[in-house]
Amino acid sequence: MIKAIYNFYAEGFRSMTVGRKLWALIIIKLIIIFAVLKLFFFPDFLKSKCQTDDECADLVRQEMLNPDRNY
Repeated sequence: MIKAIYNFYAEGFRSMTVGRKLWALIIIKLIIIFAVLKLFFFPDFLKSKCQTDDECADLVRQEMLNPDRNY
């Protein structure tokens, strides 16, 4: 049964003509969107606050145990 389902989808993707271009466009757009989101909206907070891995671990531990909500 699983093989039949796989073959159904594999044959469908193989016989696509316009769909391939649309899937390629969707994938390119998703890559661009997530790259922009990561760069501009999710800065590396730990690198700006600490220099070593031990300092980062202590900062994370401290924030988890005593969260300071003054962001």
